[in-house]
Amino acid sequence: MITIKIGGSIVDGLHPTFVSDIASLRQDGVVIVHGGGKEVTKVCSQMGIQPRFVTSPSGIRSRYTDADTMSVFAMVMAGRINQGIVQMLQKNGIPAVGLAGADARILEAARKKRLLIINDKGRKQAIDGGYTGKITSVNHVFLKRLLDDGFIPVISPIALSEEHEPLNVDGDRAAANVAGAIKSDSVIFVTDVDGLLMDDSLVPRLTLQEARDVRSRVGPGMEKKILASTEALEMGVKHAIIACGQRSNPITRAIMQENCTVIDDG
Repeated sequence: MITIKIGGSIVDGLHPTFVSDIASLRQDGVVIVHGGGKEVTKVCSQMGIQPRFVTSPSGIRSRYTDADTMSVFAMVMAGRINQGIVQMLQKNGIPAVGLAGADARILEAARKKRLLIINDKGRKQAIDGGYTGKITSVNHVFLKRLLDDGFIPVISPIALSEEHEPLNVDGDRAAANVAGAIKSDSVIFVTDVDGLLMDDSLVPRLTLQEARDVRSRVGPGMEKKILASTEALEMGVKHAIIACGQRSNPITRAIMQENCTVIDDG
C-alpha cells in the first residue's frame, strides 16, 4: 500500500505515464493527497484577497488562513484541483473518488488558537491562529473500506475541527498522517524536482536522523517535505520518497528508488 502526495505546482505537469503507474498499482492500494497552494494564492489575488505568509521561530513558512482565505482554500482545493485529478484518473478507467479531508472525518485537526511567528522586525510575536490546524486523527477505517472496494481516494488537505469548522492543514504532513494511519509501506512526495538537492547535487538517500539534521538547511518547500518524511517514518512508514512527477513512470521509478531521494531508517 502506498500514499502519494501530489504537489500543487506539479498537478498540471504530471507525466502522462503517471496514470498508467496508478493503474498498475491500484490492486495494492493507493491513496492520493494533493496540494495546491499556488493556485490558492492566484485565486486570492484575483478576488482581491492579499495572501499572507508567516514564519515560525523554527523557520517553517506557512500560509496564514483567515476566514476569507479559508473560503478560497476550500473552493480551490476541494473543487478545481481535486476534481481535476479525479477526472484525469476516471477518464483512464481508474475508479477515483474525490474527498475533502473533512468528509467522513477523514482528517480531524485541532485549531491553532494562537500562532507564534517571527514578525517583520525579527521578533517573536503571538497572533490569532486563524483557520489553521494540526492533524489529530485520520479515519483509517473509512479509507481502508474504500480501498477494499477498489477505489482510489483523492484527498484535499481540508480538515475538520472540534468545532466542526474546515481547517487548512499542510498537504505534505496530511499525506504523512494518512500514510501512517493506513500503514502504507511508502509515502511518495511527487514534486517538480528529482528530490533533495544539496550543492546542486541530488541526495539519493538519507537516514531518519540525517533527515532531521538537514531539515533546517533547505528551502521552505523542501523543508516541509523533509519534516513530513520524518513524521511518516516515526509513524511506522518504511520509506519516504521525494521524486519528480515530470519524468516517465514517476511512481514506478520512485518505488524502484531511481533518481529520487529516499529517507528510511537505514
